[in-house]
Amino acid sequence: MDFEDTLWTVLGAGLVLLMLVDVFRTLLYPHGSGPLGRAIMRGFWLVSRKLRGRGSFIAAPLAMAAVIGTWAGLAAIGWALLYLPHLTDGFVYGAGVPLRADFAEALYISMVTLSTVGFGDIVAADPLLRLVVALQAVAGFGLLTATVTWILQTFPALNRRRALAHQLNLFKEAAGPAGVLAMDSGHAAGLLEAIAGSMATVTIDLLAFHETYYFREIEQRGSLPATVAYAQELASQAQRSKSPELQFAGRMLHAALDGLAEVLRGKFGHSGATSSDVFDSYELHHRHLRGGKPDTN
Repeated sequence: MDFEDTLWTVLGAGLVLLMLVDVFRTLLYPHGSGPLGRAIMRGFWLVSRKLRGRGSFIAAPLAMAAVIGTWAGLAAIGWALLYLPHLTDGFVYGAGVPLRADFAEALYISMVTLSTVGFGDIVAADPLLRLVVALQAVAGFGLLTATVTWILQTFPALNRRRALAHQLNLFKEAAGPAGVLAMDSGHAAGLLEAIAGSMATVTIDLLAFHETYYFREIEQRGSLPATVAYAQELASQAQRSKSPELQFAGRMLHAALDGLAEVLRGKFGHSGATSSDVFDSYELHHRHLRGGKPDTN
C-alpha cells in the first residue's frame, strides 16, 4: 500500500477503535460513560436549558438517539476507510454490478455488512478482508443488541426515580405539616428506611446510567429535583425526635441524601458546600423550584 492507502487504513482503524471504546465505557464499564456519549448528552442538555415548553423535555431522548447514530456512523465510516484501499481488487463483484473504487462504494459495502443484510452483490475475496468483513458483521449485531439493552435499562432507572418522587409527595400529603413527628415512631421509622433504600438505589442508577440525569420531568410531582428537599426535611425531623428507632432512620436517610449529593457534585458539576446547596442547584438546573416556578435562566 502507498502512503494514502496507509493513511486511510490508520484513520479507519482509529474511528472503529473510538467507537468500540465509547460503547465499552458507556454500556459495559461500571459507573462510566464514553467521552463521545457524555459530550453529546451534555451538549443536548445545555441546549435544552435554553428552550421553553415541551421541546426541552425531548432533548434527552434525542441525545440518546444521537449517541446511537454516532456509534453507527463511526463504525460505518471507519470500516469503509478500511475497505477503500482494497477496491476493487480485493472484492468479487456480481454480474451487472459496476466496478467502482470510490468512498461511496466502500461506505455501501460497510453499511450492508454492519447491518448484517449481506446482499452478496459485492463479496470480499482477500482472506484478510473476509476476516475484517466478518468482524464488522459481528460488531454490527453486537452494537444493535447493546443499544437495545441500553434503552431497556435506562427507562426502568427513570421509573425508579419518578417512583421515589411520587412516594415523597404521597408522604407529604398524608403526613401533613407535622411530618414524621405526628406518626407512630416505629411505623415512621420503617417508612423512612424504605425511602432511604430507594434514595440509595436512585444514586446507584445515576452512577451506572449517567444519561438518566439529563432527562427532565414534565410534572413536578414526578421530579426528584423538586421533592428531594422534603426528604431532607423528613431526615431532620426524625433526628430531632425522642425515639431512638426514628433517630436511626433519620440518620440513614440523611446518609443516603449525602450520598446522592456527592454524586451530583462529583459527576455532574453541582456546586455547594452542603447537601442542601447541591440540591438547590439540582432543582435550578431541572427548572423545578420549591415554589413551583420554573427558572428564567
